[in-house]
Amino acid sequence: MFKKAERKQAKLRLALAGPSGSGKTYSALLMAKGLGGRIAVIDTEQGSASLYSDLADFDVLELQPPFSPERYVEAVTAAEVSGYNVLIIDSYSHEWTGPGGCLESNEALAHQKFRGNTWAAWNETTPRHRQLTNKILTSTLHVICTMRSKTETVQGEGKKILKLGMKSEQRDGTDYEFTVVLDVTHDAHVALASKDRTKLFDQPELITEATGQKLLAWLNSGVSPEDRAKELLIDALADIATAKDMPSLHSAFNAAKAIAIGFDDLINQVVTAKDKRKNDLSPQEQSA
Repeated sequence: MFKKAERKQAKLRLALAGPSGSGKTYSALLMAKGLGGRIAVIDTEQGSASLYSDLADFDVLELQPPFSPERYVEAVTAAEVSGYNVLIIDSYSHEWTGPGGCLESNEALAHQKFRGNTWAAWNETTPRHRQLTNKILTSTLHVICTMRSKTETVQGEGKKILKLGMKSEQRDGTDYEFTVVLDVTHDAHVALASKDRTKLFDQPELITEATGQKLLAWLNSGVSPEDRAKELLIDALADIATAKDMPSLHSAFNAAKAIAIGFDDLINQVVTAKDKRKNDLSPQEQSA
């Protein structure tokens, strides 16, 4: 059935794009510090994140080539298992354009298996890339990805040469996967939103710790997952209480348990309701 749409509490999915030297890593760390909690960094930039160890308290995994999607997925999983709150992937671009990344591995696959037909090879490479995308989108952590932009130079006022961030070095359409995409300028280190579902970045902004704090406030302003589960569980518990026989009870129990999973107190309510109804049904079935 259709019901009124409402925004739920969520985890951050943000991309910082910009040319080399625009301050993406620095900005990501400030933002992560504002989000709060333990910070992990997947560093593919030869240890560049550790240069900012005085800026925030964080742990780093220095990922070396090959930059395959599978190795990124393993690193994200390791961060989740280790109990971090915020994950910075610096840089997400290497999974696409770096040594052993999707472009290079697809080219090699085309020659090895498809007689040089790169289009055919994408039938195998795309699902591998999509696995990483899905891992980021479904992660239990706040995720900030930095992406390099192809750099274009233009002549500004006083014949000064300016560097402009252009197209991100990742698969076409990657921007659509994120809640916010901020393009960081090279000279002023100011972020401009090219995509913003939060409506927080209507003006150019110099990223600070406060940027992460306001994002966290927005993320937490929706309906909490536990409150939503409690709401859905009302009908599910009623189905358990009115189950006509053991097969119906089993189905109702599984449906309610799926709603309550992740919340121990709600799971206990479901089990208690199931046991009560089971005891009520047992004498009925024995006398039938």
